[in-house]
Amino acid sequence: MVRADVAVIGGTGIGERLAALPGRTVVVPTPYGPLRGRLADHEGVAVLLVQRHSAGHRTPPHGVNYRAVADGLRRLGVRACFSSAAVGSLRSDWGPGTVASVTDFIDLTARRLTMWDRTVRHVDFERPFDAGRWLVEASGETCPLEPEAVYVGMDGPRYETPSEITMLRRIGGDVVGMTATTEAVCLTEVGITYGCLAVVTNLGCGLQDGGLGHEDVERVMRRLQPLIVDVLLGAAVRAAGR
Repeated sequence: MVRADVAVIGGTGIGERLAALPGRTVVVPTPYGPLRGRLADHEGVAVLLVQRHSAGHRTPPHGVNYRAVADGLRRLGVRACFSSAAVGSLRSDWGPGTVASVTDFIDLTARRLTMWDRTVRHVDFERPFDAGRWLVEASGETCPLEPEAVYVGMDGPRYETPSEITMLRRIGGDVVGMTATTEAVCLTEVGITYGCLAVVTNLGCGLQDGGLGHEDVERVMRRLQPLIVDVLLGAAVRAAGR
């Protein structure tokens, strides 16, 4: 049976780079649909590499099969999962290129996804990004990292309005994105410790001049690709105890 120690989920601009790493294709059947990824050996650690938005970036944030990912990783025996997330900054002092380890979230997606919709099970969420400590360790001196960030999850796929950004800042958010809160919910509920590396690609609407296009997000992610992948894989090795 296929087993994996750790998983790495690549978001915008990172998933394609992970898919190019040496490995073999794995398909894991789950009640929610299949989980597809590539199983790679990295420094003796079996790492499952997953493209969050599918090959060619075809799946929008609200369409990602988060439950299939979580249940598939559980079936493979994964103990820790790390991801990258392109985010907008809610802080004027965190400009494009800022990298942060997410430590908490505010979920405003309204997706209502859970792994326990057929039984009563209340899961503690005191530390929804507990694996972030390994991201901080792996960043070292090569990738300056903000060690704490509150991630606000929005449904997308549209970007936020200026008034929404003002509200999100006031309720305590540091960054805003469309994926990590739902990922954290599903992974934590199946017992997989999670860490997310938030990469600021833009200031929130109203905090910068001009509009925002997806090409702007991709440009920043392409520039930081090698660094982000190194940190994610370094955290995977640490989580596996190697």
